[in-house]
Amino acid sequence: MTERLSLSGQLEISRLVYGMWRVADDADTSPAHVQAKIEACLAQGITTMDQADIYGDYGAEEVMGAALKAAPALRDKIEIVTKCDIVAPIGKYSEKRVKYYDTSAAHITASVEASLTNMATDRIDLLLIHRPDPLMDHHETGAALDALVASGKVRAVGVSNFKLNDWTLLQSAMTTPLCTNQVEASVLHFAPFIDGDIAWMQERGIRPMAWSPLGGGRLFGEEGAAVRAVLDRIAGEQGVDATAVAVAWLLAHPAKLAPVMGTNNLDRIRAISDAARVELDRETWFEILTAAWGREVP
Repeated sequence: MTERLSLSGQLEISRLVYGMWRVADDADTSPAHVQAKIEACLAQGITTMDQADIYGDYGAEEVMGAALKAAPALRDKIEIVTKCDIVAPIGKYSEKRVKYYDTSAAHITASVEASLTNMATDRIDLLLIHRPDPLMDHHETGAALDALVASGKVRAVGVSNFKLNDWTLLQSAMTTPLCTNQVEASVLHFAPFIDGDIAWMQERGIRPMAWSPLGGGRLFGEEGAAVRAVLDRIAGEQGVDATAVAVAWLLAHPAKLAPVMGTNNLDRIRAISDAARVELDRETWFEILTAAWGREVP
C-alpha cells in the first residue's frame, strides 16, 4: 500500500497522487469509468486526486464531479487537490484575447465556488495557486486564501511552480501556512534537484509535489533513450517496468516528493504503486542521473 505524507497539521495525502488532467480527454468519460479509475487507485492506497480548473479546457472537474454524484461514498475516501489562477482563451474563457494569471480575491473566490459545484463537494482538501502571477497583490491574494480556509471550503493551501521568492512573498501576507509547492520534476527534468528549488523546500520541511514525473511522455521517445536503457535494466532486475523505476527515482529523494501520475489506462493506473516496491541505492540513483544528464556529475 502507498505510504502517507503529512503536508500540514490539517492535511495528509497519499505519497503517490493520481493526476486527472487528462480525465476529460478519455474516450470514455462516463461516471462509471471514472469511478473505476478512482477505485483502482484506492485499492493501492492512492487516495489523493489532483485536479485544476483549467484541465480539460475547464471541463475535467465536472467529469470527476459526475462520478462523485453517482457514487457519493467515494468523496470521504479521497483528498481532492485543485488549482486556480490561469485564465486561458479556451472553454469558458474562449472570448479572452490572451492567456493570463489572475490572483485577485474575486477570481480566486469565484474559482473555488465553481470547483465546489463542478466536483459536487462541499470542500477542497488542497487548493493551489497554479502559476506565479507577476501582477499579484500578495496582501489581497493571501487574505483571500486565509478567508477560504477560515470558511471551511478549503482545508489547506499551497502553490505550484513557485520559486522561493514567490513563496516567501505570498506567505508573508498570510496566517495560514502554505503547505506544498507542486513543481515539474523527473529524470528528464532534474534541474530542481541541482538548482536549489528542491533544496529550499527540503530545508523548510515542505513536501513538494512533482508534476510530469515521466517527462510528459518524453521518457519513451528519442530524448529518453539513454536513460531508459538504464531504467529498463533496473526494471528487469526488480520485476517492474521502466515507469516504476523512474517514479522510484523521485521517491528516493529525502525531500519526500509526491509524484502526480496521470493516465487514463486502467492497467497503468493499477500499476502506479509498483514504484513503491523499487529499491535504489545511492550509486544506482546517480547512475540514472548520469544517463539523463549525458555526462558524469561535476
